[in-house]
Amino acid sequence: MGTRGGDFVQLLDPDVSFNIFACLNDPCDIVRVSLVSRAWRQFVISNGFCKKLCLRLYPEVLSAIQGIDVHDLIDPMRFGSHNSNELEILERDHRVFAFLAQGLSSTVSSVRLEAVSASSTDNYPEESILNTLEPSDVERRASYWSSKGESDPAVPEMLTYKLIPKLCIVTEINIQPFQAYFQYGFPIYSAKAVRFRMGYLKSPLDMGNDQLNEFAAGQKSASDYIAWTYESPEFPMVQESCLQKFALPQPVLCIGGIVQVELSGRVQRQEMDSLYYICVSHVQVVGRTLSSAFKAEVVDHSRKCLLKFCPKGDNEKTGSDVFEGDEGESSGMSRLTGRLMRRAGWRWERVILGTLFGNEHVVVNDTDSDEEEEEMVL
Repeated sequence: MGTRGGDFVQLLDPDVSFNIFACLNDPCDIVRVSLVSRAWRQFVISNGFCKKLCLRLYPEVLSAIQGIDVHDLIDPMRFGSHNSNELEILERDHRVFAFLAQGLSSTVSSVRLEAVSASSTDNYPEESILNTLEPSDVERRASYWSSKGESDPAVPEMLTYKLIPKLCIVTEINIQPFQAYFQYGFPIYSAKAVRFRMGYLKSPLDMGNDQLNEFAAGQKSASDYIAWTYESPEFPMVQESCLQKFALPQPVLCIGGIVQVELSGRVQRQEMDSLYYICVSHVQVVGRTLSSAFKAEVVDHSRKCLLKFCPKGDNEKTGSDVFEGDEGESSGMSRLTGRLMRRAGWRWERVILGTLFGNEHVVVNDTDSDEEEEEMVL
């Protein structure tokens, strides 16, 4: 591709070249081909392939975004944008959606959680919501959350968590009911059904320590402090002590990082007090984490957000350092690639694009570069 033997982008009719590039179904591939040569990069950017493909492949996720703010220039989430600076906008869109594609097309994995509150707790803190963060028992002691006992089996319970990643696309939430192996008959305290909500804190700065403590202890309703942007349908649960998986109808962009699990209907009565309980061993959120280059702001308490693109991050990172993880980790390959490209005098955007999607072989053919730099394989 893009060798001296011929470049089909320059030789073929533009419509034919467009149809060839339109066969690419992965935004990662769009970014890769934009690195092949200057002609290919210009063709990819001028036709807006990266943005168009993202909007086509992930309409459910991107429908939650009202626009993207890049240096106080807001680009609406739609096809095409026409003004006097169209080329500049197209280049900006290519870069923004290259970053966005990193999260949209990445492999799903378990997302780290923080426990916020439970609607009730039987024995606090021994049976608190904190026990649901880890899937195994602690020091040979059963690790689980338990609700208070109720004579009415219809009383629901709510577990509220905060996602540690700033922006996450949630695809499924998994729950393991607790089996009391220390009670006669080894009862399983599951719920009949489960529903999920996602949202953000309305005014976190207005919550004093007393309010935070009441919220964490379940003495205040989460609805007093949280605005919900998503609510799932109700899923039936089975009375089994396995990790039960509940895939959402479509991926959901969790704007504010708050996830609530609503457990409805009690099926198990405790023998010693004849009350109904719900107990959970583990809660797991599965999804894709977006790049730290993005931050979200809710627009007028609506269900949509304004995505802010800040590629240098809070610490003014540049080059390959921009893709350091939450723990500040960066792969050796990314650092090596960054040094090589800076030595060649390339712009840092190319450093990002060249290292965006792993250690794939990327051939760069730039007609203005020196002979030894004309084809560099990373």
